[in-house]
Amino acid sequence: MNPIFYGLGATFLISLGSFAGVLTLIVGDKYLSKIIFLLVSLSSGVLIGNAFIHLLPEASKSIPSDTVFGIVLFAFVIFFLIEKLFHWQHCHKVHCESHVFGYMNLFGDAIHNCIDGIIIGGTFVTSIPLGMLTAVTIGLHEIPKEVSDFGVLLHSGFSKKKALYANFLVKLTIVLGSVIGFFFAESVHGFVSYLLPFAAGGFLYIAGSDLIPEIKKEDNPKKSTLSFIIFLFGIGLAYATKMLGAE
Repeated sequence: MNPIFYGLGATFLISLGSFAGVLTLIVGDKYLSKIIFLLVSLSSGVLIGNAFIHLLPEASKSIPSDTVFGIVLFAFVIFFLIEKLFHWQHCHKVHCESHVFGYMNLFGDAIHNCIDGIIIGGTFVTSIPLGMLTAVTIGLHEIPKEVSDFGVLLHSGFSKKKALYANFLVKLTIVLGSVIGFFFAESVHGFVSYLLPFAAGGFLYIAGSDLIPEIKKEDNPKKSTLSFIIFLFGIGLAYATKMLGAE
């Protein structure tokens, strides 16, 4: 099957994650916090594992290592700049106190989702297993974010129905991004090789600046140990898919 169909299918499934906000309505805050905490731990491990085990080694096959690490640094700075410009605050609590209001949040998310789609589309061109892992990596990270974004829209005056509808429409920009990713991968020579370390830099920024600090806030020894085990499981998942792809 053509990789573009895998990419379109994967990004559409991720777009359905916009309805994760419904969890805030049907699950109590106590249980939702536990679910989000486990997802954040798993997501951080998969993000870091994907960056170091898949994306960077794959990129190093095609371009010099100095260029690879330069692009990683560039991506890290760009993601930091974008977060500052659009005030993306990927809060992983049920209620977040400091967010930009409604439409600005949706605008920032649209750009963010489009970038995610470009990364997914480009990696599917490299290999279907790598594309799938990248899609899972981004999807895991997006679930906690969608829960918080739903809360942002409610606090900014959106009705529950309008918030879900707006979130879903904005999330569909990830599908558009995947089409753009495929187009550039096919028409621009070497596009994917340079996209891979850029994606790795973005993943490392998200994990290092957003997810891991959330995990470190937990001071209960048992919960901290569990989160670390799940974090390692996420890295192991990335490694396992690497081994399966090599067979």
